[in-house]
Amino acid sequence: MLMLADVVAQHCDLSGEDTLWLAGLTDQWDLLADLSFSDLILWVPDVDDNVFWAAAQCRPNTGPTALEDDVVGEEVAYDPEHLVTEAYLSRTITSIGHNQLRAGIPVDVHAVPVLRSDRVIGVVEMHTNRMGVRARGLLEDTYLEGAQLLAGMVHRAHYPVMGDKPVPWSSPRVGDGLFRVAADGTILYASPNAVSAYRRLGWVGDLVGENFADVTGSLAAAPREPVEEASGPLLAPRRARESDLETRTAVARLRTVPLEGEDGPQGWLVLCRDATDLRARERQLVTKDATIREIHHRVKNNLQTVAALLRLQARRTSSEEAIGALSDAQKRVSAIAVVHEILSQGFDSSVQFDDVADRLMTMVRDVASTSSMVSMQRRGSFGSIPADVATNLSLIFTEVVQNALEHGVQADAGRVEVHPHRLGACLVVDVTNDGEPLPGGFSLDDEHSLGLSIVRALIADLDGSFEMEPLPDGETRARISVPLG
Repeated sequence: MLMLADVVAQHCDLSGEDTLWLAGLTDQWDLLADLSFSDLILWVPDVDDNVFWAAAQCRPNTGPTALEDDVVGEEVAYDPEHLVTEAYLSRTITSIGHNQLRAGIPVDVHAVPVLRSDRVIGVVEMHTNRMGVRARGLLEDTYLEGAQLLAGMVHRAHYPVMGDKPVPWSSPRVGDGLFRVAADGTILYASPNAVSAYRRLGWVGDLVGENFADVTGSLAAAPREPVEEASGPLLAPRRARESDLETRTAVARLRTVPLEGEDGPQGWLVLCRDATDLRARERQLVTKDATIREIHHRVKNNLQTVAALLRLQARRTSSEEAIGALSDAQKRVSAIAVVHEILSQGFDSSVQFDDVADRLMTMVRDVASTSSMVSMQRRGSFGSIPADVATNLSLIFTEVVQNALEHGVQADAGRVEVHPHRLGACLVVDVTNDGEPLPGGFSLDDEHSLGLSIVRALIADLDGSFEMEPLPDGETRARISVPLG
């Protein structure tokens, strides 16, 4: 799918600043689309200014679309009668009314040239489907008045304004609720949804005719929870502001957009979204995440207690075979505890496994019977591993590294190297050592040690594979392959 930057790079000679301005405009032009009930198309001039390219498109949420197809990437070439060409050359807002038919649908079209630094850097074409437009009322008139002011600001390159940028998944839209506020702060109009939101916040009087800052300030005086720091005024001149208004009964998300005409400031549009249910769900998710982290923390503590008991039992046992078995069990329990410790520290359902692997390598080396002269290092990154894979992988990794350390290196020196990498959706971990080579005719199927049996069982649970083979340079490689897709 073509993006604005792609179209500009292929066809235009706009400066980087002009391109960023148009990108910022298309990030926030949904407000104009919703207020005007119109589809928007951004046309940018070619190097040959007789040609224009469609670089972005937006559909309204408040009315029917006038354009069934996406037009990004299409061109208008050498057509002096086209509205885009007329707006570009005249440098003024132009229009075609009278419900011009397009595919059998009556459509009004306006073209708004974006004039920046005394140069037209683009043209916003507005297509309004008249067939599905609702009967005119106070709400529709307020929308269209705001759209007219906003189109003028786009024309003068005064929109988008500086300030807080909207967040697509949380910022309010026109249909969520709207206030029209005069330059002196008086509420001129409040949509039904906006009135409902303020009623839920606790306001019981009329809104029209009241001072918006006073009304909002009185509601904010009794928040549900303490506020850490004071925020700036919502009605800021020439600056968009966005914040939450929270009372003991409800939460609303407010976004204020200053309006201006050719004669100066014209007040504000205030978008209002009732976010009470959304905040309640967010709090529930935070509570669940905290609970899950606490569970992982307690599991980790319990596993460490079990490992300590196994270590204590091993110290009180005289049988070498029992000591070895208890030490191996303690090592495996500790490996699982490392994963739960990492999971207890974050919200994610995945684990950054590099930290786990490094801790396990250190732990295996500390409890191994070989000399500390053995060199162990990791080359490459495991990346993010799903939590349901991480536990099994930690046990597999521990057993393979332990095997390389105990059986693959010489008594007083050696090297163990871990090389994790990705092959498509599969994680591949190579563990190599430069010690004694595998015996002739070695086969994993003939090996019945507990460690390798654990590895084979856990690999099978993950639908992965495990193999051991000698390398031409005399080293031995164990390869773990686990699908992550």
